[in-house]
Amino acid sequence: MKMRSPVTFVLGILLFLFGVFLVAAAADVGVVVPLVIGGTLVWLGWRGGRVATLIFGHATVAAGCFLITWGLYLLPTAKPDLAHIFGRPLFWGMIAVGGGVCAIYHGFCRCVRRNDPPCVK
Repeated sequence: MKMRSPVTFVLGILLFLFGVFLVAAAADVGVVVPLVIGGTLVWLGWRGGRVATLIFGHATVAAGCFLITWGLYLLPTAKPDLAHIFGRPLFWGMIAVGGGVCAIYHGFCRCVRRNDPPCVK
């Protein structure tokens, strides 16, 4: 079986490892988000297709909106250090919304719809 997207696979592994680091460094529920998104990206890089990419994009945008709302709620109690910036849900919500929109656009890209060469020329 051939890997569909090595770039997505590698980015998923890196995000998953970063999530493992955040779980070890912080005791917040929001740090599970990079683990879940990284694991999903690993699966999409190995087996995913157009429909899986579109479902992933829409689910990621919805989860990102939830995380942004949660992060705004926690903002008055946050401290301005790196653990609170990268470990809180506001940061991961903004990343998730951007990545979800990117996944939705990529689901309609010519390189995903058919087996054409990549979109970047």
